[in-house]
Amino acid sequence: MSLLDAATTAQLKAYLGNLRRPIELVASLGDDSKSADTRALLTEIVAASDKVTARFDGSDARRPSFTIGGTGETARVTFAGLPLGHEFTSLILALLHVGGHPPKEEADLLDQARGLDGPLQFETFFSLTCQNCPDVVQALNMIAALNPNASHVAIDGALFQGEVDTRKIMAVPTIFLNGEPFGQGRMDLAQIVAKLDTGSTARAAEKIAAMAPFDVLVVGGGPAGAAAAIYAARKGIRTGVVAERFGGQVLDTMGIENFISVSKTEGPKLVSHLEQHVKDYDVDVINLQKAIKLSPANGDGLATIELEGGASLRAKTVILSTGARWRQMGVPGEEEYRNRGVAYCPHCDGPLYKGKRVAVIGGGNSGVEAAIDLAGIVAHVTLIEFDSQLRADAVLQSKLRSLPNVTIEVSAMSTEVVGNGDKVTGLVYRHRETGEDHTLDLDGIFVQIGLVPNTEWLKGSVALSNRGEIEIDARGETNIHGVFAAGDVTTVPYKQIVIAMGEGSKAALSAFDYLIRH
Repeated sequence: MSLLDAATTAQLKAYLGNLRRPIELVASLGDDSKSADTRALLTEIVAASDKVTARFDGSDARRPSFTIGGTGETARVTFAGLPLGHEFTSLILALLHVGGHPPKEEADLLDQARGLDGPLQFETFFSLTCQNCPDVVQALNMIAALNPNASHVAIDGALFQGEVDTRKIMAVPTIFLNGEPFGQGRMDLAQIVAKLDTGSTARAAEKIAAMAPFDVLVVGGGPAGAAAAIYAARKGIRTGVVAERFGGQVLDTMGIENFISVSKTEGPKLVSHLEQHVKDYDVDVINLQKAIKLSPANGDGLATIELEGGASLRAKTVILSTGARWRQMGVPGEEEYRNRGVAYCPHCDGPLYKGKRVAVIGGGNSGVEAAIDLAGIVAHVTLIEFDSQLRADAVLQSKLRSLPNVTIEVSAMSTEVVGNGDKVTGLVYRHRETGEDHTLDLDGIFVQIGLVPNTEWLKGSVALSNRGEIEIDARGETNIHGVFAAGDVTTVPYKQIVIAMGEGSKAALSAFDYLIRH
């Protein structure tokens, strides 16, 4: 039985040709079909390289699972489950990095990872449909491969459901360090190392403080920010990008099918291309830095962006492209049970609710698509819509209504998330026409009610609409001369990736025009 097609097998052989030292896979297997598939996969990996051997006599309690280690050494990387889907790349990279192939990260960051004090025993719970999980799995595998004080076990939560329930895991990726909660959600190597290396914030602030003023400083690293940086840098002017996380909301987007000229892609893949395109130019990218204050230019003609880490950046012009985030319901219990039954990414967390009852809040395209996807996993989905009718495209509504395990409630206002102290147990909603309250017994609630702009830090500095969006003119300029804005954070209608890129490009051209005229 072969799990890999001919093309994938050929690619695997090519990748494993980069191994610099022998590695050994040690599997712990049961009598189930997943164990049989794991044996088959490891056998194919061994056949692809003479530097890889495998044993099937492991004693790990999690079955199927397997370790990856240097031959004759104690293995520090473990996969519990069958790493296919989004995690197949994680498997390939783990093989390469344990086998001595250098990771494609900045040398300073890799040195930081090697120098972390231990013991660092990481465990990550992931799902194979989660687009956020591979970054975490790959980063922690990398740390384990580089640092003898570290180890990492990547656990498929859908396969080890009993452990998920016992450890009260309601969202992926969930990371434990030495048995204690360490983090949830997408984190890359730089973010994890920064969290572990307590002196990194001060060093970063010192480095930022030494930077010369920019001609154009872009705040935000999503599609609008990336496009702005590229267009500005192409003009030959000093350009910088400061971002809390490069890629922004697109990193959390599963399928993208309306990006013109690309029939289908995924958010993380698009962000990778954006980042590489920006790096093709002379752009200073300052990542993992949150802007907290904008001060307009004073007598020296330089605006100032203050950062949460204590440093400041100065620039002749500024382009604000801080994007938007998931809108919350704003009801009692929501924040308390966030990541404990209240979730915002059905693709990531849906597999954790296999066979359970869930609700989806929101009747637009996102909400209906989420309900359709979840219906194939969970026991039952209740879709809750505030309006008197669903707002999703007709084709999506038709598909939703054809599913036998879906209930649709319209004119329904969510009023409270109910839990038992550990996790969600239900949702209270009020029928807007009758005024009657209803309680649903649930295991999970997926919120899909749109976006809110990231502009709290700008109140009092630039003009905002009553929805909190930055008001701009046709050229992308705000009410402050020399300060421009682009993308989902602005009043421009239709929050789409392709529109954000166009707006970012326009803002950069406007900033350049401003510079040559002033």
